[in-house]
Amino acid sequence: MIRALLTLFLICTTTIAWSQTSAAQKKLEQEKKQIQKEIKEFQNLLNKEDKKEKSVLGQIKESEVKIRLTENLISTIQKQSRLLSDDIYLNQKKVNKLNKELEVLKEDYANTIVKAYKSRSEQSRIMFILSSESFLQAYKRVQYMKQYGEFRKMQAEEIKEKMAELDALIKKLNGQKKEKEVLLTETKEQKEDLVGDKKEHEKLVKIIQKDKKKYAADIKKKQKQERDLQNQIDELIRKAIAEANKKKAKAEGKSTTNVSSSKFAELSKEGKIVADNFKASKGQLPWPVDKGYVSVPYGKYRATSADVKTSSEMNSTGIEITTEKGSSAKAVFDGVVNSVSQINGGRMFVIVEHGNYLTLYYNLSSVNVGIGDKVKMGQKLGTLWTNPITGETVIKFIMTQNTDYLNPQQWLNR
Repeated sequence: MIRALLTLFLICTTTIAWSQTSAAQKKLEQEKKQIQKEIKEFQNLLNKEDKKEKSVLGQIKESEVKIRLTENLISTIQKQSRLLSDDIYLNQKKVNKLNKELEVLKEDYANTIVKAYKSRSEQSRIMFILSSESFLQAYKRVQYMKQYGEFRKMQAEEIKEKMAELDALIKKLNGQKKEKEVLLTETKEQKEDLVGDKKEHEKLVKIIQKDKKKYAADIKKKQKQERDLQNQIDELIRKAIAEANKKKAKAEGKSTTNVSSSKFAELSKEGKIVADNFKASKGQLPWPVDKGYVSVPYGKYRATSADVKTSSEMNSTGIEITTEKGSSAKAVFDGVVNSVSQINGGRMFVIVEHGNYLTLYYNLSSVNVGIGDKVKMGQKLGTLWTNPITGETVIKFIMTQNTDYLNPQQWLNR
């Protein structure tokens, strides 16, 4: 009984471990496909751009994006390879264990056959029964012979099942080894591409180093623009929360003078459901544009990796996705339009409320929605602005829970 329970426990544990490994492999494969898709979009957009002479800083930015995407791809492939190596190791152990079990089973079966051969005479079996001292003993001997025969059949079946299991495992193991070879080849090819990209990047950096004063001023200007924009975004978020709280207080007949601008008031039953559904969708939200690549990731990054004093580390509270000219910004989840603003020379900003979560869409030239509108996942919010000088079309996408910024790359479907 204890042995049976231990066997059942081991089977369950193995099944759970296999399921977890399988899920991790599936997730990594999805990530790899998404990065490959972004790299393809990056190349397509470069090919479609007007043949205008780009600034050195623009070329460096593109070079850094390509390097980052390639490094992300290599990292993901290496994770797949490590996971596969662990799986191969465990499966090889299972193969070794099954081989040992088969040896024991075959040896036991051989001994049983030898014994059966020695007592194969029909007459000896009849005499074994007839020599019984009583009818009960004779019956038991008949049952024994029957069970002995069934035991031999069971041994043969067990050997057959073990051999089938071993055969299937060996096939799986061989498949995994081939898969690992493919991953290693992919890694090697991507690393070779990365070396070439970094050499090109170094050439561009040397151009900047020759005229540090000029380029340092350009970088400093860009950094100031980023800081100013971030201050405006912070203010828009606080205003969005305050407006939502005022609306709720007014509906409940409460004072609207001292409402919070840092945290949503206690959610209604409906608002809590929306927030819970939004939270449950983490990792599954669609992109805010149909196609494109992440040109600026969430978190800390450098405006340029060139050796320029003003190229200090910057912090992005969202992500920037470069896409095609004429593309639309789309809602990533059902919600209510909290605000529509115009900043930075007329570019539009739409904020959508999802309970105590906010999604922000910046860099629109026109919008299709107004304050208070209910929007559905995938609904067009407006058309993105295209820079007339560089020809770039970029959406800045931000997510918050109250005033706490979230990493969109952890929430969007990869």
